[in-house]
Amino acid sequence: MDENVLRVAIVDPDDASRDSMKNMLLGVESLWLEADCSRYEFFIDVLDQATPDIAIVSLDADPVKGLALIQQVSRQLPTCAVLAVSGSQEGSLILQAMRNGAREFLNLPLHLEDILAALDRVRSSPSGMTSGSTMTRIRSSRVIAVAGVEGGVGCTSLAVNLACMLARHESNSVTILDLDLSLGDADVWLDLLPDYTIQDLAENIQRVDYSLLKRSLTRHACGAYLLPRPVQMSDRQTVNGESLKRVIALLKSTFTHLILDLSKNYGELEMAALESADTILLLTQLDLPGLRNVVRLNQFFDEYEGINDKVRVILNRMGIEETQISMSKAKETIDREIFCQLPNDYQAMVDSRNNGVPLMQQAPKARITKAIEAISDVFHDGNPGEDTPKKPKKGLFSFLSNG
Repeated sequence: MDENVLRVAIVDPDDASRDSMKNMLLGVESLWLEADCSRYEFFIDVLDQATPDIAIVSLDADPVKGLALIQQVSRQLPTCAVLAVSGSQEGSLILQAMRNGAREFLNLPLHLEDILAALDRVRSSPSGMTSGSTMTRIRSSRVIAVAGVEGGVGCTSLAVNLACMLARHESNSVTILDLDLSLGDADVWLDLLPDYTIQDLAENIQRVDYSLLKRSLTRHACGAYLLPRPVQMSDRQTVNGESLKRVIALLKSTFTHLILDLSKNYGELEMAALESADTILLLTQLDLPGLRNVVRLNQFFDEYEGINDKVRVILNRMGIEETQISMSKAKETIDREIFCQLPNDYQAMVDSRNNGVPLMQQAPKARITKAIEAISDVFHDGNPGEDTPKKPKKGLFSFLSNG
């Protein structure tokens, strides 16, 4: 079995409730339903044989037996993380379950994203990295938001080509979300004609399953998937910040990298995307309007906890024209370091877009291709779940630097 798959066992004496949980978990590519059990007293034997990473214990059939089972599993099988589920919200029950060793307490009815979020918390917590458990080897997902300081600064070109670069590695699975709901054109860059859009997921978010999720994605020949914007501009209102967060939570359970191509509105949807992101690549050009907008966005992001810490500034189209703004002056103006610089390579970029072919195929030796490849290498580091990406080694982008 793939070492990146979590093995799960569940116990629930209620047949309907157990079947509902089973159906919810089946089809999640990052999870494997190792066993299910209808009797509390048999579950320890099941776990001994199955040795899963996660045990889900439903308490409602008999809370006393369920709580005792949680304690027994925690003591006898320390490498197995226990999740308690119940329709009760009674504080004493929740407290006792946690005292007995449950890592998470989830309320019924369960939603898939709640389970996935709980598994992410268990996996990322220090106590979740138990020796002997495959949870120490699981790759969590990195969410990269590509944002711009103004229109036409090159966000979609970077988002699409970064995704394609990451997808060339067999260990990566990558999806692009086109979040410019009005005028997004990621599908044009990849020459794709999708049958479904993000609207389909947003409208069915209450009953979304992995069958609908997979049907909504269109795969490019390079291996990257696309979730495009709605077909009609009037349909963009169906996608809001809350539904976007739920879509992202579902996609994170299957894909190692999510690339979010944002619009420049910085409204509810964009802020939900930035809050969900692990890293924000903020594109600007080395000119006064662009640098001014970097400052304005920095001030705006300060109103949201944690967002500014995730921002990495990228200078795009370097060398497009002579400028009187020096690199030192730019850093002083925006009061932050430059993550990297991308060269102006107009012909390669235009040919790539017009032909609907990624740069790595259209112009593999072009300077812009090599620059985006260097960025992709930063995020293809074997551990994309870290809070911040590893800093590029000294000199990684030096071939683009003009001092």
